[in-house]
Amino acid sequence: MGDWVAVALANTSLEYVCKPAVMAALIGVAVTLDPAQAGRRDWFVVALVLSMLGDVFLMLPRDMFVAGLTSFLLAHLAYVVGFRVHGGSAAAWGVAAAAVLAIDVVLARPVLSAVRRRHRELLVPVVVYVVVISTMVSAALATGIGLAIAGAVLFFASDTLIAWNRFVAPRPWMRLAIIVTYHLGQGGLVLSLAR
Repeated sequence: MGDWVAVALANTSLEYVCKPAVMAALIGVAVTLDPAQAGRRDWFVVALVLSMLGDVFLMLPRDMFVAGLTSFLLAHLAYVVGFRVHGGSAAAWGVAAAAVLAIDVVLARPVLSAVRRRHRELLVPVVVYVVVISTMVSAALATGIGLAIAGAVLFFASDTLIAWNRFVAPRPWMRLAIIVTYHLGQGGLVLSLAR
């Protein structure tokens, strides 16, 4: 809540403290939970640490978008590996990937079009990122675990809002919506460990 208030009030000093603190707290929760699937927690902790690094890169006053993007890309890959530890059948994976691809066609098209027009140098990294986060959401869907699905979808929503805000049409309310969906998403992913 402290970070949400910091973002809503544009209080940078408070955000610099609260944003990494949220991820540190989630890492603590992940470490203390008794995971339902052996091996999944280790990959999730790696994903959370990488996410915390991405948070720091994206909140710094310098434009470190590519560093943040890379950190989150690696975090999503760690989540994918974690989900693949007893993560559903190949058929479930295929159905999930088809559903996510349909959503990507609708949501990614305006983002990629804007990136191509205004930031051509970022087109390949953004495309790779879309593929990787879509793979993470597909992996979560394939598990059939409600909290994992909700967490992955909220994370996807947060990243879609970031892309929309940065490349397509920024709106004043988006910063708060981004952080709320992001934290709820990460929280859902962490709590899914116990399912």
